[in-house]
Amino acid sequence: MAKARYRRVATLKTAAEFRAYVAELGIDLGLDDELLTGEDAPLAKPYRLLDGFVIGNRFCAHPMEGWDGTPDGKPTELTLRRWRNFGRSGAKLIWGGEAVAVRHDGRANPNQLLINEANLPALAELRQALVETHVERFERSDDLLVGLQLTHSGRFARPNRKDRPEPRILYHHPLLDRKFDIPADHPVLADHEIEAIIEHFVDAAEMAQQAGFDFVDVKHCHGYLGHEFLSAYTRPGPFGGSFEDRTRFLRLVVSGIRQRAPGLRIGVRLSAFDTLPFRPDADGVGRPEDPPLPYPFVFGADHAAPLQIDLDETKRFLNLLEELGVRMVNLSAGTPYTNPHIIRPALFPPSDGYGPPEDPLVGVARQVGVCAALKQQSPNLLMVGSAYSYLQEWLPHVAQYNVRTGRVDFAGLGRMLLAYPELPADVLAGRSLNRRRICRTLSDCTTAPRHGLVSGCYPLDPFYRRLPEKEQLAAIKGR
Repeated sequence: MAKARYRRVATLKTAAEFRAYVAELGIDLGLDDELLTGEDAPLAKPYRLLDGFVIGNRFCAHPMEGWDGTPDGKPTELTLRRWRNFGRSGAKLIWGGEAVAVRHDGRANPNQLLINEANLPALAELRQALVETHVERFERSDDLLVGLQLTHSGRFARPNRKDRPEPRILYHHPLLDRKFDIPADHPVLADHEIEAIIEHFVDAAEMAQQAGFDFVDVKHCHGYLGHEFLSAYTRPGPFGGSFEDRTRFLRLVVSGIRQRAPGLRIGVRLSAFDTLPFRPDADGVGRPEDPPLPYPFVFGADHAAPLQIDLDETKRFLNLLEELGVRMVNLSAGTPYTNPHIIRPALFPPSDGYGPPEDPLVGVARQVGVCAALKQQSPNLLMVGSAYSYLQEWLPHVAQYNVRTGRVDFAGLGRMLLAYPELPADVLAGRSLNRRRICRTLSDCTTAPRHGLVSGCYPLDPFYRRLPEKEQLAAIKGR
């Protein structure tokens, strides 16, 4: 497959030009020509939760790990800086800050934050620093909702060394076991081990409430443990097979939180659909692996044709959330370890990735469309959308259109906030965007941690440009 040439978003200078290129691609990606300002602007409109709390606007800060905690899981000055940037961003919904492991063996890397009694004061100070920074900039925090994302990395755990995977798996996967060198005799988590992990999630939620967080996210995305439960069709016993058994983990965690941390809000960040693992072809362009069929290892996709989205179980999962009283959902897709173009559309791939197999705008439209379909089915859920960063200058125009038309409630921003944390505040104030700060999806924030370095925006953030890791990263990319 020869490398295709895709037009850079920055070259689309007018709304008409953007709209014409979208039509040329044959995708549905609406936008508003003009951005509205003031209290009646769609992105400035408050959102009222069923419990009465009012979130001040429609921007959400996604969880963004920095791979920069201490070996025992406490935040560092780099972590503090990132969280302060979230506070000054202007976003009124902070979805967890970053993924925090509920126990040591569930850490994605040896520098991931870890919640336990010893680390709790530092995590409370981290939240407080975010809130104080927000008040300094915007004079109030009574409309700011700050959560903590709780995770166990499961198949992708590397708790002790960045170069040594220590996977905790729910079942053996015919493609991922081969891709990540997991032998056939590698043990799967036993039911009693899962029960212990559930207890750690509940413990973590109780501690998060003590630290002052407004909600916790029980992470079900990107191939980590919570997400892997949803595709555990081949696992026997009470935690696999049927939909009821594959969601038992979620139901037990939610039940435990209700008992131990009454009043604590609960959210779920969900990969709404999966697809096959991709790998580079001879030209470096991504192409899907050849799967055995049927392929019962994907959630939100057709097992007979796993490249095709099938939202039947995703809709059923959202119905279950409503039954459980979980009203906050943050939608993503796929996993960064196996199909990064699905989760993070980008023209420039990370070092362990591949060239885009489609125009990245197609990937944006895919996630936006799935979110709109799910919002239509579950209108009472607070729904955060993803994949907006690739839109660059057109991000606020597409976000406003989707919020205004009820296709989503919040525009979620991840890597854009690493490069340009003040973007939401500038949009809401009617200021012109600073084009020199706009994330161009160069993927350095992913390439760096893939090679054991801290994550940040090395191309655009002057702070990271001055770090010694900048030269190490340049040498890695050169190779």
